[in-house]
Amino acid sequence: MPETKIYLSEKEMPKQWYNIAADLPTPMQPPLHPGTRQPIGPDDLTPLFPMELIMQEVSQERFIDIPEPVMEALSIWRPSPMIRAHRLEKFLGTPAKIYFKYEGVSPTGSHKPNTAIPQAYYNKREGVKRLATETGAGQWGSSLAFASAIFGLECKVYMVRISFDQKPYRKALMETFGASIVASPSTDTEFGKMYSEKNPDSPGSLGIAISEAVEDAVGREDTKYALGSVLNHVLLHQTIIGQEAMKQMDIVNDYPDVVIGCVGGGSNFAGIAFPFLRDKIAGKEIKFLATEPASCPTLTKGEFRYDFGDTAMMTPLVPMHTLGHNFVPPAIHAGGLRYHGGAPLISHLVNTGLIEAEAYSQLDVFKSALDFTRTEGIIPAPESSHAIHGAVVEALRAKEEGKEKTILFNLSGHGYFDMAAYTNYLSGNLIDHAMTDEEVSENLKSLEGLPMQFTG
Repeated sequence: MPETKIYLSEKEMPKQWYNIAADLPTPMQPPLHPGTRQPIGPDDLTPLFPMELIMQEVSQERFIDIPEPVMEALSIWRPSPMIRAHRLEKFLGTPAKIYFKYEGVSPTGSHKPNTAIPQAYYNKREGVKRLATETGAGQWGSSLAFASAIFGLECKVYMVRISFDQKPYRKALMETFGASIVASPSTDTEFGKMYSEKNPDSPGSLGIAISEAVEDAVGREDTKYALGSVLNHVLLHQTIIGQEAMKQMDIVNDYPDVVIGCVGGGSNFAGIAFPFLRDKIAGKEIKFLATEPASCPTLTKGEFRYDFGDTAMMTPLVPMHTLGHNFVPPAIHAGGLRYHGGAPLISHLVNTGLIEAEAYSQLDVFKSALDFTRTEGIIPAPESSHAIHGAVVEALRAKEEGKEKTILFNLSGHGYFDMAAYTNYLSGNLIDHAMTDEEVSENLKSLEGLPMQFTG
C-alpha cells in the first residue's frame, strides 16, 4: 500500500516560529496612527495587546522561540498529519501528487488555536483577566474560547450576525468552553448600537465585529483585544504548520511545486506558505496560490493602499489590499473569508509577485468540496474548500499538460459545523455572486482622503 499519512512525533514539533519579515526582499510600508497618520510605536498598541505580542508584531528576528507552556498546550494535538490524497488524484486522473496538511485535528477543528494559545498565554502572563474578540465563521472565536479556558481567562466574542444565525453549534462550542457570545452588530457597544440603528437588517461583517471588540477592549482596564488573522504576530504563530510540512515532505523525499491556501485575512495561508516562501526568496522555483471568494475578492480586485482594519476606523491604518472598510460582503457560507482587507505581509508579497491570487465562485468551490469528501472522507470547511478547489484546478492543469507536479494545500479546518451550508448546496439553494469592478470602485470611494502610501 502506498503511504497515505505522514506523521511527526511530539519531539519533532518546531520549537520556534519563523518570521518572514527578516527575509523580505523589499521593505514594507509602516502602519500609521489613525489620528496623526505617522508610523505607530509600541506604546500606541498597549491598550490592545500585551507587550510581548507587540514586540513580535514589529520584530525583525528570523526565528522566535515558542515558550514551553505554549508548546505543552500545542502538543494536545500537534504535530498535525500531512496526508497524500491518493483517492482524489485517481478521481481526477491527474499525474500530480496532492498532499494536504490537516489542521482539522485541533480541539476546535481548525488552525486557529495555533495563535489563540500563545495570545492567551502572553495576555495571562501580563496580568490580563479578560479577552475580547470577533469571529466570522466561529473558528477563531471557538479557538480563543478554548485557549482562554486553558489559561483561566474570561472571553467575550462578537460573532458576525450571518454566521451567528447560520452556525448555532459554533456558538454552542464557544459557550461550552466558557465564552460569552453576542451577534454583531450588537447592542453591547456604542458602535454596534449606532450601526444597528442605521442598518437594522445588516448581516454584519468582520470589520464591524472588530470595531465592537476593540471598543470593548479599550473601555476596560482588565481586558485586551485578540485578533485571529491579519497582523504579523498572528501569521508568525501559524508558521508552525509549514515548518511541520517541510519535515513531513522530507520524510517522503518530496517537495511542493505549488503551495495553496485560502485567504480571508491570511493566517492559514501564511502558516503553510511562509516557511516555503523563504526557499523561493532564496531562488527556488515554487508557485504560491492564495484563493479567495469571487464575492469578496480582496487580493484579486482590491486596491493596495492604506485602510483601516475595522469599520469604525478605530484601528491603525495598514498597507493592504482592501475593498474598503465599509464593505459588507454578501452572506456567503465561507464566513471566515468575508473580510474587506488582506494581511499586510500577504498583500506585500502579492504586490512583489512572490504570491499569486485567484478568486473562485461559491458553487465551484462546493463542487470541489464534495469531490474531496467523497474521495478522501473528510468534510472540509467552506473556507478550506477554496484551497481544495485551487488544488483541483492545478491538478487538472497538470493532467492537460501531461506533467508531474507536487501540490500541497492547507486543509485549515473541517466542516462538521457547516452542514447547513452543504444542505443548501445539495438542495440547489446556494447562489453565486461575483463582485464587479464597478462595485469595487464605488466602495473604494469611501477611502478618499486616506494616504495611498507613507512618504515620511
